Amino acid sequence: MNQKQHIGLFLLRASIAFTMLLYGINKLIFGIEYIKDLLDQYGLPTFLSYGVFIGEIIAPILIIIGLRAKLAGLFFGIFCFIAILLDRIPDVLSLNENGGWSIGLIFIYMIFGLSIFFIGAGKYALSTSNKWD
Repeated sequence: MNQKQHIGLFLLRASIAFTMLLYGINKLIFGIEYIKDLLDQYGLPTFLSYGVFIGEIIAPILIIIGLRAKLAGLFFGIFCFIAILLDRIPDVLSLNENGGWSIGLIFIYMIFGLSIFFIGAGKYALSTSNKWD
């Protein structure tokens, strides 16, 4: 990978993970009752709702700084897939009011996480020596 590709990968990591981090910060401030209710509807234990902090705070921070980015990307992608299954399944085959795919944003987040899992963090990362970087 050349210098420009490493810069591009860093910008991609920082920008997309940061936007997900904002969702996590919002949940820290305003709570996760919606997620608890959603899990309760499916008969799942509500303590699983705290996993949102792994997917929306811890994983994005690790991706941004480039520490165990592959592992964080995998968690990030799986988290987004679970969010689609729990909350967005009715919207999978629908368009929003602007003509875009209703689950487009969460799908992009999911593919981003999986891409980081396969690519890694690149040269501009806190750690580059571990197989999970």
